[in-house]
Amino acid sequence: MKNLARAALEKLRRSDLLEKRAYVNGQWIEGEACLAVTDPATDEVIAQVAHCEEAWIDKAVDAAAQAFESWRDVPPVQRGALLRRWAALTREHSYDLAIIMTAEQGKPFKESLGEIAYGANFLDWFAAEAERSYGESIPSHLAGSQLMTKLQPIGVTAAITPWNFPSAMITRKAGAALAAGCTMVVKPAPETPLSALALARLADEAGIPAGVFQVVTGDAAKLSARLLQRPEVRAFSFTGSTEVGRILLRQSADTVKKVSLELGGHAPFIVFDDASLEEAVAGCIGAKFATSGQDCLAANRIYVHRSLYEPFVAAFAKATAELQVGHGLTENVDIGPMTRVTVANKCRDHIGNAISLGARVVTGGMDCALGSSFVTPTVLADVTDAMDIAFEETFGPVAAVLPFDTEEEVIRRANNTEFGLAAYVYTNDLRRAARMSDRLEYGMVALNTPKFTGAPIPFGGWKQSGLGREGSKHGLAEYMELKYVCAGGL
Repeated sequence: MKNLARAALEKLRRSDLLEKRAYVNGQWIEGEACLAVTDPATDEVIAQVAHCEEAWIDKAVDAAAQAFESWRDVPPVQRGALLRRWAALTREHSYDLAIIMTAEQGKPFKESLGEIAYGANFLDWFAAEAERSYGESIPSHLAGSQLMTKLQPIGVTAAITPWNFPSAMITRKAGAALAAGCTMVVKPAPETPLSALALARLADEAGIPAGVFQVVTGDAAKLSARLLQRPEVRAFSFTGSTEVGRILLRQSADTVKKVSLELGGHAPFIVFDDASLEEAVAGCIGAKFATSGQDCLAANRIYVHRSLYEPFVAAFAKATAELQVGHGLTENVDIGPMTRVTVANKCRDHIGNAISLGARVVTGGMDCALGSSFVTPTVLADVTDAMDIAFEETFGPVAAVLPFDTEEEVIRRANNTEFGLAAYVYTNDLRRAARMSDRLEYGMVALNTPKFTGAPIPFGGWKQSGLGREGSKHGLAEYMELKYVCAGGL
């Protein structure tokens, strides 16, 4: 496993996609120092990228403000053509982009390929959606006047992006912002800057003008704070933990920015007694272990009706035990390393706490022979609401299974959280499905499927899982302002 990531990076088909410099105003910037990027599977340094100081944020914001004056007037069809070219280039070089992603993030290579395709879809989607940002005419209450509304780009925007989806979370934000006529400065996670810089290389190649899309790498807290201090930044989007989201929301208050937050999740996965056991188990595997469990959509609390509980636990544990753990660049791997060791440690803490309070380990457990960054896929049965794993987001391949008896009970327990991002329900009762989708306090509800994301859907949560929506026409609106016009004397 040693040197696997480095060896793969040395064999990229396009070596220039392994960019290590920040991208500001159409120029590649060395930075004042270096930020080490490591392979999470081995902790080996695989690259040194620019460690920019706050002054480079100021230069990027100034360039974005200047570029906005002309970019806003580019017709949507022409902005869309550039976004489609960017999307085509990401697909053309998906192999290299996936190698880079797995090397720095750790997820299995096949999942990295999937993320590149997923991210390119947002660029194509918003390329078309920009042409549909319609205003409306309003029947006038004033004699001789015509009333109308229009949507206009908000201005300079910022994106603070996470390490678990280092490519798609950029295209989902930048695709909407650029399509709307805004410019964007991206501050990627320090663990995964290489994917962001590779996207910047392709954006430049696609012909996106200088200052319209920029990437500044370095200290997360310092650069983010400086971005949010600048009044020229009129909107920002953040994907990450609820804890950090609260900090950024407070920092943005002084300049009253438009805010889009996609924060933590604690998804319930609810299996009723009339559900297909085989389908529910397969769906739960998909919902729990994608991205090695490091996903805000991951099923964290698996509620199973008591009559189906033991058969489900047995079948789910059997399927979980078959998952292959290893370096993401190794063939047939399902579960890679945790990108941060702190995430792996939290998984182990949750397992230990649950065991101490009476939970049963059906498969997996505390240790993994591959090292401290790896967590063996684990199924815990007989979990109770008093255990840490029942009310904290685990963000790793540890599944907690809890029995329930009635529909009213499981709704109450599922909603008893500060989070409200996604929920899963498995039932063959159409009326129950309708009731559940109505009463669950979540921004997104998946019925009998683990897959529901994509460019056309409004991705976002309720409560402390976030503000605003990404994707769909609602995602475009996050980067636009509604203007009302009254034309009198007509």
